[in-house]
Amino acid sequence: MMITLNNLKVGEACIVKSVSSKNRMLRRFTDIGLIENTLVECVGESPAGDPKAYLIRGAVIAIRNEDCADIKVKLCGGV
Repeated sequence: MMITLNNLKVGEACIVKSVSSKNRMLRRFTDIGLIENTLVECVGESPAGDPKAYLIRGAVIAIRNEDCADIKVKLCGGV
């Protein structure tokens, strides 16, 4: 099932399918390894739900929901 990364719930994992080239964060995402076919797990969120913490290539990174709204992912269950 395809969703956007900001809709991932804590404990869910996914595979990145596309990162929008219009996203102003594209360079930063590339630098941290958030590219196509990367496994990502949502490991936490703030009390308000924004930002969320994602496990990406062994590092936990907090990303605001608006910054990851253009990242298309495919759910793959918990890691």
